[in-house]
Amino acid sequence: QVQLVESGGGLVQPGGSLRLSCAASGSIGRLYTMGWYRQAPGKQRELVATITRSESTNYQASVKGRFTISRDNAKNTVYLQMNSLKPEDTAVYYCQMVVLVQDDYRTSDYWGQGTQVTVSS
Repeated sequence: QVQLVESGGGLVQPGGSLRLSCAASGSIGRLYTMGWYRQAPGKQRELVATITRSESTNYQASVKGRFTISRDNAKNTVYLQMNSLKPEDTAVYYCQMVVLVQDDYRTSDYWGQGTQVTVSS
């Protein structure tokens, strides 16, 4: 019903920047909170940042001041601008959206397929 497609991952040197994008498509009635999560090898998936429909944001402490989450409701897209990247930011990054599907009365969580971010010299 709803698909999330991520883009923008890759290999970057320490101190570099990347911008992740996640676009939703399908039977979208309304998009609520959007977020980015990440999972490093051998670790559990963790929250990176979230943004509400009113654009209130929340960040994991380790990325505050370096990462910025934003959204474009007209494009059904959420972004994650990542600056001053560190090797410990290496992980698969997943986007997540709370969606009210058309003709439904309940919201559901949808996830992207994940995009690899590798920070290495």
